[in-house]
Amino acid sequence: MTVQKDLQKAVAAAESAKGTYSTFSQSTDDQSAKQMFTQMTQDMDRHISQLNSRLGVTAQNQLNAPED
Repeated sequence: MTVQKDLQKAVAAAESAKGTYSTFSQSTDDQSAKQMFTQMTQDMDRHISQLNSRLGVTAQNQLNAPED
């Protein structure tokens, strides 16, 4: 599997986790748990941003790679 495919899978997994954490945050009345899940949602935003940034670099590298 290519690095690009791995990164795409990682982005999809991170998006899924973010959605789960967001749902949990909204559905609990426990303020401590709500805060934890909100923080985890924000952490996933950073992870997704980093993964997408790397995905962009990988895609650009493939465009610039010499053809065989």
